[in-house]
Amino acid sequence: MTTTTTTTTTTTTTTTTDAPAGTPDEASEAVLDNPRWSSLTGAHAHLAEGNDLVLRYPADVSPFAAVRSWDDPDVWDAIVDVAGRGAEFPGPPADVVLPAGWERASLHEGVQLVETDRLRTRADDEAVVLGAEDVPDMLALVERSRPGPFLPRTYLMGRYVGIRRGGRLVAMAGERLQPEGWTEISAVTTDPDHRGQGLATRLVLDVAHHVRERGARPMLHAAGNNANAIRLYENLGFRLRARTAFGAVRTPSA
Repeated sequence: MTTTTTTTTTTTTTTTTDAPAGTPDEASEAVLDNPRWSSLTGAHAHLAEGNDLVLRYPADVSPFAAVRSWDDPDVWDAIVDVAGRGAEFPGPPADVVLPAGWERASLHEGVQLVETDRLRTRADDEAVVLGAEDVPDMLALVERSRPGPFLPRTYLMGRYVGIRRGGRLVAMAGERLQPEGWTEISAVTTDPDHRGQGLATRLVLDVAHHVRERGARPMLHAAGNNANAIRLYENLGFRLRARTAFGAVRTPSA
């Protein structure tokens, strides 16, 4: 199983919410409307680069970036200050009108899923914590399985675990965004030669278990057209919270 992340110029912006209105969790889930901003101003503030309106991760950590609000008229100049001219930058939502000179580079549908009481997490005895010394193996696995963007210092975003067979890393999962009260499960992937054994599922449950042990709640994103991944996550005990848009814009060249 591979979880679908996004290309290196994409972002997530919530467009519709499927959570039942008026539930006790509604307020705590509101932070997930802009999870990257919450992460970059909170748990990942030490990794953040940018200004008061626009933040991004270092280029070798993650391609993700965030804005405080797309409604702020100064956000466009702030993006240029951070990304430069003629550059691609994540976002905005499809319904945001671009200023003159800006172009949409890409736009794709996605989904955001959050835990429910049906999610039964557990630590996995075979899962090993991955760190700096494992980066070559992690990058090699990503090259073979193509789960989405994973860079040399992505492991700094949270706890990453893997399963090895014969010394070779054959499955991996970890933590990416950490908006307040939540942790995103990402980089869920299995070597093509080892799929069908439930390894990725085991690692998702392990990651979710440790997220809960810290007092946070697990969530994740997937491509909107990846029906198999969405169905699997829902079967594990996640629910669809929102439909999202993944995309990028190109800043003016002059």
